[in-house]
Amino acid sequence: MRRIVLSAFCALAVAACQSGSSQRPSQPDQPRLEVPAGAQSVKIAADPASVRSALVSSAQERGTVVLQDQPNMVVLERPMTGPNPALDSEFGPSDNGQRVIRIRVRFTGTPCQTLAVQDLAVINNVRTALEQSFVLPGNPNTMQSLQGLKSRAEQGSSCPPLSS
Repeated sequence: MRRIVLSAFCALAVAACQSGSSQRPSQPDQPRLEVPAGAQSVKIAADPASVRSALVSSAQERGTVVLQDQPNMVVLERPMTGPNPALDSEFGPSDNGQRVIRIRVRFTGTPCQTLAVQDLAVINNVRTALEQSFVLPGNPNTMQSLQGLKSRAEQGSSCPPLSS
């Protein structure tokens, strides 16, 4: 009798463990983000999908090329037209191809708190054998752009504002 009770108890315990582990979370797992040196970040009171949507629609309205559009990352590219002596002196000339600014925005979070991380690079001679990439530090203009993304994503969100 003791063996039967013990066996029944073990069977119930195993069944309880299995049923609890088969439940799936309602949100897909989000990647963990680090903010590397030179990158800029902002917390947004909206879900990652809304942040992505706001970023892509804003880029399309401005005529900015969207190179990659993924659930947790969008890469944008802006051509630099005309001579730019400051960039030439800092990074060398882009004399065998076009120069572009590439903006990568990665984001992750929960339905009401998304971390967005933005980094920038200047690319000389883009899409040629002489392509060179240089990481750019963020500046007030690029932070203003990230704040614009925050504002745009939060406009359609029902989330309460985040404290800074």
